[in-house]
Amino acid sequence: MAASDAERAQQQIDEIEALSSIYGDDWCVVDENEKIYCIKISDCLDQPKWTLCLQVILPPGYPTAEPPIYQLNAPWLRGQDYTELANSLEEIYVQNLGESILYLWVEKIREVLVEKAQSSDPEPDIKKTTEEVDENDEDDFLLDYQPLQEDQIKILNSMTSGSQEDEELPPIHHGNPITDRRSTFQAHLAPVVTTRQVKRVLEKLYENKKIASATHNIYAYRIYCEDKQTFLQDCEDDGETAAGGRLLHLMQILNIHNVLVVVSRWYGGILLGPDRFKHINNCARNVLVE
Repeated sequence: MAASDAERAQQQIDEIEALSSIYGDDWCVVDENEKIYCIKISDCLDQPKWTLCLQVILPPGYPTAEPPIYQLNAPWLRGQDYTELANSLEEIYVQNLGESILYLWVEKIREVLVEKAQSSDPEPDIKKTTEEVDENDEDDFLLDYQPLQEDQIKILNSMTSGSQEDEELPPIHHGNPITDRRSTFQAHLAPVVTTRQVKRVLEKLYENKKIASATHNIYAYRIYCEDKQTFLQDCEDDGETAAGGRLLHLMQILNIHNVLVVVSRWYGGILLGPDRFKHINNCARNVLVE
């Protein structure tokens, strides 16, 4: 007898609870309503060399009638590496039709990462790029999970190292999320008057598991320096090419200063093309107006 919708829904709930307890901080709920989840997987070393993020969407028919929709996000995962891993996951699905398979998928991926760590493969190149490089390439879903957070904070560290006193953490305001074709955008805003405060706010945001797992965390800030009557400003694309510059441009047009705006994007597997910039700017504009 075919499983009912209620039975499938319960199977999904049971599986998610189990995975959440097994993987702890590496398990992240991106969107509860859309059933989008993210699992960060790495080789078993103390300082992992190889890391990958498996993002899954559980359709209503999973596990008995439909496979999960998945995406493998890693900066080094290209060509044959991607194909081989995808084939392994398809194989596991076929061998376990009707069963909950996410645990098997995660452990298979971990096995591949451990093999890579033990082999003589060179260190991965973790430069981050946008997933929408080519608007016509519907297969270009190879996102990069390794966030540039540490690099961003290192740069800010070097800018702020002169002042040792601990700046107070400004209040952070979170805007309403915008969702389009399974991609979700959310803006965060904080008043800032020093680059040290920018660094504090970014660190605080990245402590949030959901924000840290975003595909991109784009930001821009403008600080007015009264004494020099100039603006200290900067932006970060975090792999979403030109998005940081557009965000900074929006702040210039609106004559906004002494503010840091961060827009998080969780990619849902469908290319949005230029619409993604519209959503990034709309999120930012809404949070600035609020």
